Amino acid sequence: MPLRSRGRWLLGLALLNVMLLAPVWLLYGDPTSRWLALEACLLAGLLALLPSSGLYAGLRWPVVALVMAFLLVGLGDLATHLAFGRSLNLYLDLPLLPSVFNLLEGNLGAPVACLVVLGAAALLALAAWLLARLVGNLQGTARGGPAVAGALVMMVASGALIAAELQQVRPLPGARTPLVDTLRFQGLQLVETRHAHRDFAARMAAEPDRVTTMPGLAGRDVLLVFVESYGISALFDERYARVLDPRLDDMAERFDAAGLSVASGILDAPIRGGQSWLAHATALSGLRIDNSLWYRLMLDSERTTLVDDFRATGHRTLAVMPAITMAWPEGRAYDFDEIHAAADIDYEGPPLNWVTMPDQYTLHHFQTRIRPEAGASPLFAQIALISSHAPWTPILPVLDDWDTVGDGSVFARWEDAGEPPDELWQDLERVRDHYARSLDYALGAGARWAADFVDAGTLVILLGDHQAAPLITGDNARGGVPVHVISGDARLLEPFLARGFVPGTHPPGPERYAEGEVAGQEDLRGWLHEAFGADGALDAPTTSLTADRRVREAR
Repeated sequence: MPLRSRGRWLLGLALLNVMLLAPVWLLYGDPTSRWLALEACLLAGLLALLPSSGLYAGLRWPVVALVMAFLLVGLGDLATHLAFGRSLNLYLDLPLLPSVFNLLEGNLGAPVACLVVLGAAALLALAAWLLARLVGNLQGTARGGPAVAGALVMMVASGALIAAELQQVRPLPGARTPLVDTLRFQGLQLVETRHAHRDFAARMAAEPDRVTTMPGLAGRDVLLVFVESYGISALFDERYARVLDPRLDDMAERFDAAGLSVASGILDAPIRGGQSWLAHATALSGLRIDNSLWYRLMLDSERTTLVDDFRATGHRTLAVMPAITMAWPEGRAYDFDEIHAAADIDYEGPPLNWVTMPDQYTLHHFQTRIRPEAGASPLFAQIALISSHAPWTPILPVLDDWDTVGDGSVFARWEDAGEPPDELWQDLERVRDHYARSLDYALGAGARWAADFVDAGTLVILLGDHQAAPLITGDNARGGVPVHVISGDARLLEPFLARGFVPGTHPPGPERYAEGEVAGQEDLRGWLHEAFGADGALDAPTTSLTADRRVREAR
């Protein structure tokens, strides 16, 4: 092999090795322990033996396609790990790609989001072109007996090491098989997920599923209020607890002054980092829904949910979802009587990055417009508070006077307050600080509303939907979320206290949480059935806010 060809081949081998190891380095760090991709050696040896002209010239393209597919899957695995704390599952996650664009559009605006997508496509095209050049430089470089022999030795040696790696034997400590591992893992996931798909469908068909009335909650408003990204790390991690512990203390004081009782506990969420709708589906259905396929199967089935249970109990059912800005057929599948998405809420203020409207306005709108319209009918409402959604800027204050909330135009003064997301996210410590402060705002707004407008005729279940992403919580954080049960009737809290909840706004500490598994969000429906069904029915509330009084107090 001429010296020039040898140098070109060695450079190509080194670059191919880096390309195959880059996703692994980004995910696991420590490049010194993983410095050789055995597939790079195998491919470099094979390409060196293949002629670079004639019919063989086109053989570079299957190699390019294989390596590009690996890079896309590897980078997707990295992104999924950072966002959701789990591995990429192509079977489940490919349908989420439109949601990624929607998130970009919400944070950056449609023009910038389109530019980001076009830029990413251009980078991929450039990477494919460079890879084609790289493979072309490797192809046909073994000329002459010694070069051919060297390429054959490399192929045989790397092939033997790959075979040993597949048998869990690693003769060369720093060598890895990233391409083989990735393809094998995704293949196994595909098979396992298809089996799980079938098993989940069979379990749904086999499980008894019926509408259960809850006379113990008849005549009472039951409000299931989800707080975005409110996980136990916000309370157990000192970085965030220093901000949120005082907030929980303030909530307790407000509730006590308002004559409200509160009990707090922990439930395990099925997801981390995002996909809040899976947590909502889990709580409503009583099934653990941790992926988009299960979600679709549940909605397409005849599975009943809390929506059906409360309608049968005599409640008007509704969803208040300010983050929903597009068509939401899932809401119709739940069969809510009313759906109040972003376009249905009369908000005249500005969107605040991804957040369409601040939580205080969502609660104000619910209290002054939605709740009075129900008249004498009790409500079951799922309400989503979204101010604690990334990018966590700007941070708003909670307004003391509900009259000033008005149509939301008062929030225009904070439209350009705080740091722009692209500046904030250059400093991870500041991002974490904003995360805690955004939760402080969400809980503050929720506490102020509850203290002012919740009475003995209302049961509020205020809970987190999921933990924040691993870059906020750390890779090993568990999936629990705090739950606060609030009412002016202390009897409504007794079933929760009997299941390990504690009085007050502080859930049991991490030591108790570490003692064993906690109940999941999917257990909530069964708890309500057991506690407030026919056998656990309570007397009707002795006091209740009438529609007229609700309007007066809200104003």
